[in-house]
Amino acid sequence: MSLDQKQEVRVHIRWMIRRDMPEVLGIEHESFEFSWSEDDFIRCLQQRNCIGMVAEHDDRVVGFMIYELNKTRIHVVNFAVARGFRRHGVGSQMVAKLVGKLSSQRRSRITLEVRETNLAAQLFFRSQAFRAVSVLRQYYDDTPEDAYLMQYRYRPETIPIESAANRIPRLAG
Repeated sequence: MSLDQKQEVRVHIRWMIRRDMPEVLGIEHESFEFSWSEDDFIRCLQQRNCIGMVAEHDDRVVGFMIYELNKTRIHVVNFAVARGFRRHGVGSQMVAKLVGKLSSQRRSRITLEVRETNLAAQLFFRSQAFRAVSVLRQYYDDTPEDAYLMQYRYRPETIPIESAANRIPRLAG
């Protein structure tokens, strides 16, 4: 499928199921030099706090994310969008789904690691209001490469005072 450069693609984000695995693995292998195997996905998803979701467009998986629910944060362990669907809003919709799970009472941040050489991912997550908070030296088993720990912090919506609906009008006199 060929997409217009500016065209945003609307996706349906749902739980990952077993039959999604071939498409997820295809996206994984085209996205990462050091990609996960099917066993890596299964091992991760069998953990109680690990959740997999896919972004679907026209009955096709075009992105996925794997994340862990921790006591105070959501930790993204894998996140990718199919090559032909990048820069069309798919990743932004997936991030928005995660942000919607945050609250000031429970999980108030999203964290993830990005390879120092993965500039595209660094720029994408920065555009989504993530910030690099530390460098993790020689983080990966497959290379001596460092990672950036990136974080998104939940900020409750604040209503400017002048537009608050329950204002008391000033009395004349």
